[in-house]
Amino acid sequence: MVYPRFLSNNVVGFLNLLSLLASIPIIGAGLWMARSGTTCQHTLQTPLLIIGFVILIVSLVGFIGACFHIASALWLYLVVMLCLIVALMAFTAFGFVITAPGGGVEVPGHKYEEYKLDAYSPWLRDRVKDPRYWTKIKSCIFSSGTCKKIASWTPIDYSTRDLSPIQSGCCKPPTSCVYNVQTVVPQDPDCYKWNNGPALLCYDCDSCKAGALEDARRTWHKVSLLNVFVLLFLILFYSVSCCAFRNARREQERYNFFGLDPTKLWHRRPTNYWWCC
Repeated sequence: MVYPRFLSNNVVGFLNLLSLLASIPIIGAGLWMARSGTTCQHTLQTPLLIIGFVILIVSLVGFIGACFHIASALWLYLVVMLCLIVALMAFTAFGFVITAPGGGVEVPGHKYEEYKLDAYSPWLRDRVKDPRYWTKIKSCIFSSGTCKKIASWTPIDYSTRDLSPIQSGCCKPPTSCVYNVQTVVPQDPDCYKWNNGPALLCYDCDSCKAGALEDARRTWHKVSLLNVFVLLFLILFYSVSCCAFRNARREQERYNFFGLDPTKLWHRRPTNYWWCC
């Protein structure tokens, strides 16, 4: 049986078809990372697979419900969408809260900044202080080759060129450190953790952990801003989905799916036009 087409159903069906197709490369990327030997890619593998399969299942339910006017499928779709919106709101708020503190300290005579672990939120500090987390993060930093990019720098380069937060914290000792001379002045504890070995450097320094947090803070802050626009889109899309749900319920009433009065087959509500819900 051919059902009358409504704009809201078409929009919901089309967008869910796009998101269903988009989930395929996401799942593929997660499966590809499973074959990789690097710690960084293994860290991203599980979230990618979870996100990919959730998008696939939710999109499939929404697509079927919108295109075939199945009210029960759309009801389930709306419940899941509402949970996703609430979860994304909480995640976005959490991201803004934990990324609010932080930032670097200017180093006189240099373009780069240095970072202190105490400047970041307690939740983030606890993550990098945990050896289980830090071992994985340190492996990622080392395998990225970030420090190799500045291995040949001269003192002039350090004075005139900028450094990323990770390069500033992990690839060199703090600028205040004094070596090769006898000094009785207490120094930054990181000065004693520094090692010239390419596999050691300052990877166990608090400054390296602070640099990693600053890099994550900047990225997370950008993601939180993006989430705001995604939330606005999801709320708008949720409203359109509600229209599609009402349309599906009306269609089931019109065509007597639940044993209602057959005369409703020819009954048309004044507001039930193709452009409205």
